[in-house]
Amino acid sequence: MKKLLTSLLLLSTAASMLWSCQKDQAMEVYQGGTAPVLSASVSTTIPLAYSTASNEAVKLSWTNPAYQFASGVSSQDVSYLMEIDTSGANFTNPNKKTLSFSKDLSVSISQSSLNDYLLNQLLLNTTMAHNIEIRVTATLNNTTATKLVSNVLKFAVTPYAIPPKVTPPVTGNLYLVGSATAGGWSNPVPVPSQQFTKVSTTFYTITVNLIGGQEYLFLPLNGDWGHKFACNKTTSPPDGNIGGDFGYDWNDNFPGPTASGTYKIDVDFQRGKFIVTKQ
Repeated sequence: MKKLLTSLLLLSTAASMLWSCQKDQAMEVYQGGTAPVLSASVSTTIPLAYSTASNEAVKLSWTNPAYQFASGVSSQDVSYLMEIDTSGANFTNPNKKTLSFSKDLSVSISQSSLNDYLLNQLLLNTTMAHNIEIRVTATLNNTTATKLVSNVLKFAVTPYAIPPKVTPPVTGNLYLVGSATAGGWSNPVPVPSQQFTKVSTTFYTITVNLIGGQEYLFLPLNGDWGHKFACNKTTSPPDGNIGGDFGYDWNDNFPGPTASGTYKIDVDFQRGKFIVTKQ
């Protein structure tokens, strides 16, 4: 009798475990969901102005995808990725702006923030209107199989000009000096070979031969060591082969490219960035 009771108990336990396992497996069977529906507080045009920079530009809202499992609707956290890109790029632009959210179903974007995305991320011009597109992608546990993409909203926007991050040289000129150049650290530097071309009040460019593994600076006044444009290797270390941040009278010389050759150096005072491109 005792053996019979023990056998029955073992069978009961096994059945319970099997039912529990089947239940867990059922809960894990993904059955799909509904793509988020994206909507906005404005229709076709998003107004932007420096005088109202702190105001809301647009409020974007989207629906929960209601992921379904065999056991019912998922209660797990959903991750959302919002993409802002220029029309026609189909969200493949390497400069597109992406914003990540967890659980949230809406976001309010200020005029200053959206303008910053347009200027410094998408690199759009302030002198004309542009067409942009926005969409939201939902995923569960960052699993590709659960990826659901919303509808695309289209807007017209005209970014406004803001004060440059680095004040351009009042001289209207810019010169290259340093051990990476043919003129070395001699100051004044040889011109026109080491003088930048002024493209606009906030953008300068030069194409020049550089000596690998050396350094350089930008001078606003040829022959004067009083002021310079430089980098800060402690807080924002630049890449000599790519570029980085720079500022007025910062502490450190720019690191030159590792290999000697011809390079184009673009100096963008609006964004506070210098860009180095091998030619």
